[in-house]
Amino acid sequence: INECMDREKYPCHGKCKNIAGSYKCQCRLGKRGNARKSCKVSPLGIAIPVMAVSFFGITVTASVSVTMRWRLRKINFRKNGGELIKNHKVPIFTESKLAKATNRKELRNDGFGSVYKGTLEEHNGTMIMRDTVVMVKKPKDVDRSLLNKDFQHELEILMNISCKNVVKLKGICLETKIPALVYEYIPNGTLFQLIHQNEPTISWEKRFKIAAQAALALDYMHSKIRSPIFHGNIKSANILLDQNNSVKISDFGTSVLISPKHRHIIATQKKDSLAYIDPEYLVTGMLTPQSDVYSFGVVLVELLTRKKLSVTESEKSINIIQCFISSVKGDTPSDVIDFEGASEDEIERVRTVAKIAVKCLDQSSANRPAMSHVAQQLASVNPSSIVEEENEEPKREVDAEELSSCLSCLGMDSASFCI
Repeated sequence: INECMDREKYPCHGKCKNIAGSYKCQCRLGKRGNARKSCKVSPLGIAIPVMAVSFFGITVTASVSVTMRWRLRKINFRKNGGELIKNHKVPIFTESKLAKATNRKELRNDGFGSVYKGTLEEHNGTMIMRDTVVMVKKPKDVDRSLLNKDFQHELEILMNISCKNVVKLKGICLETKIPALVYEYIPNGTLFQLIHQNEPTISWEKRFKIAAQAALALDYMHSKIRSPIFHGNIKSANILLDQNNSVKISDFGTSVLISPKHRHIIATQKKDSLAYIDPEYLVTGMLTPQSDVYSFGVVLVELLTRKKLSVTESEKSINIIQCFISSVKGDTPSDVIDFEGASEDEIERVRTVAKIAVKCLDQSSANRPAMSHVAQQLASVNPSSIVEEENEEPKREVDAEELSSCLSCLGMDSASFCI
């Protein structure tokens, strides 16, 4: 007799199995109890299917997410001109490699983007030669067309500059919406940090050297290369210092953001940043070499006085630049410059540099000296500094037609930012 066939006589509310002379009855998976009487749903019985469905859902979602991110990186790479740029001798890094290299080690945030410190492995074939410390500049995710100009401008400049006092490009990442630039790492931070944060005293010789090298780098960009470049964003925070306190000019691209149709960006800047901007530019919207000269004059004021550009004393805002100009013109530079510990020779040279700064800060650009003249004067003030007239280093010359085609792919005319 098969008891499982007669449920009225041999009740079973689960899984029935016929055996010799009797039968077995067990609750089905997910239920528990005496199956001959009743089976109740087990909490574990609910959890297991739910977990299985959830796991499947998560797996599918993750797979879709990975696929979408992969496709997005490919799209960004193509839109950022990757197919043409990869033909240049500029290393192209993946987004994942830079994420691993930087590990979110942010160095600073300048309002237009973040700068991270990272470590990349340099390879020679299949062997790791060494670990290289780098800086990664990641612009903020705002208007793409605006920041792409920034990226293209900076890439064009760095591909064509061979100057020991300009930060070197180590590579680029094109897989992000807004491309990232990878620079050599400059260990001693910024001139702003040196002046306002790091050291209780800075020797005059060190200040003279920094001023002379920064001027030489700007002169190089203005007049020593085939297509002159206006930096447009010179300030102490964009002048980096290496282990020997030698100058490295950085951050070219941000100058593109400060334009007449993007005045709202200027309005968001801190007062200390606005102080560097050529007053004529704020009126005309025209960026000229003399705009850099004015900004450099502001840097000289910082370097000589070690004062922030706008300070408050007794609830009164004081404009250091105007105080500096008045003091130098009135032959009382000691009102704003601390000469304590300076020799007579150093005091005389400081006076000379102060007069150069005042000329750079003339409200009329027509009355400001050329950067070449400023560099020459500062070099004479600082004869002991290691400042070379010839500042070029051997580097591959980028063919103008090749570069133009590259930038056309990126949506920019290569002449847009040069004269």
